[in-house]
Amino acid sequence: MSSPATSSDREKVVSKLPGWLRQNLKVRAAQHGIEIQAAVEQGISGWMALASTPGPVDTAGADSFSTFLPAGQWDLFRQTASDRRLSLIQGLAQSVQLWLERNPAPSVQRAKHPRRRIVCNQKGGVGKTAVTAGLGEAFAENPDALHPVQISRHFAAQRSENAQNDPLQVENLPGLGRRTLLVDFDPQRHLTKQLGQDEIPMDADVDSLSKHMSGEARGDIRDLIVPITDDRYGGRLDLLPGCQDGFLLDVALSKVRFREAALERALAPIEPFYDEIIVDCPPSLGLSMDAAIYYGRRRDEETAGSSGPLIVVQAEDSSADAYDLLITQIEDLRDDMGVEVDYLGIVVNLYDPRRGYIATSSLEAWIDIKDPKVVAVIGDLTDQRKAVRLKQPLLSFAPRGEQAATMRALAREIS
Repeated sequence: MSSPATSSDREKVVSKLPGWLRQNLKVRAAQHGIEIQAAVEQGISGWMALASTPGPVDTAGADSFSTFLPAGQWDLFRQTASDRRLSLIQGLAQSVQLWLERNPAPSVQRAKHPRRRIVCNQKGGVGKTAVTAGLGEAFAENPDALHPVQISRHFAAQRSENAQNDPLQVENLPGLGRRTLLVDFDPQRHLTKQLGQDEIPMDADVDSLSKHMSGEARGDIRDLIVPITDDRYGGRLDLLPGCQDGFLLDVALSKVRFREAALERALAPIEPFYDEIIVDCPPSLGLSMDAAIYYGRRRDEETAGSSGPLIVVQAEDSSADAYDLLITQIEDLRDDMGVEVDYLGIVVNLYDPRRGYIATSSLEAWIDIKDPKVVAVIGDLTDQRKAVRLKQPLLSFAPRGEQAATMRALAREIS
């Protein structure tokens, strides 16, 4: 059946499609950035132009499906289906399947270098680890499924005392599908613990990232990597666990030649296997932080803004003090070594406007900085704390929650 649409050149049509085919259509249309009605229009046109009827499509369990098509197309489609002695449901299913076959999922573009995100702040307790994990999960999510992404919540609204009562505006988008490595570079090992993985034991006979950086390792660094096993990430999300020997790393680096490049030398063998490498940094301004900043510098032939420090803060005064110290360290290294370091932005984490003037005025001050700019404001909600307690990834524990939607938005903002 069909009925007039509000637009003069399209009409609403109602038929049926099996749920699996409708879901595939939604995902693929989103991947190609077109409307579902345009995809169906193209599929029907292509199907009617075929010289012979394709093989049947399983339409068991088909239920109601509606869309808008150019005026007259549905009548032509109905006649073609009748000529081919097919039901409208079967003809529509074949048309959608044909469009899916002619428009395969776009492949993820692989850059020459993996993008290296250095998640940092000299102050502890601001949530660097939570941002590292959530960002990595968002990068690795299934590209053949739709996930809620925060799209249009303005900072002005987030300053409001009523912001937490505002409806979260989201759009369902395909996952980014990037091969991602999370690096626990903090000797406190919070990232490893939060993801429910075993830390590397502090043992003279066991390798660690610190030993690879100081030249004391005996084996292959790839042997240290563990996968985050969840179908949501499809084998694309890995972790390089932390080790307590990181507390001794600055002493060890003081004896290493060109110590600023120690992290880069250590991770070089595994770079070809990843699109994203995200480093959860320690809350320090020592030599290890110099190595992390240098690792995130812009390399030759790398686009500006692809890699660099992502600074996590809170809307309170002590974060501002720590931020100034970190910026000074980054600028000193940039000047001393003559390298380009691109800031990826500031993430204001654990924000709650109900804390009053200190929180709201601090957020205003962060937003006023402009360079680097605030790229995300993440609310102080319970999803992350519950996920940490259960040792689960946030996007696995609460995939449709506000914090998860914001993490996905952050991943796209800095892509």
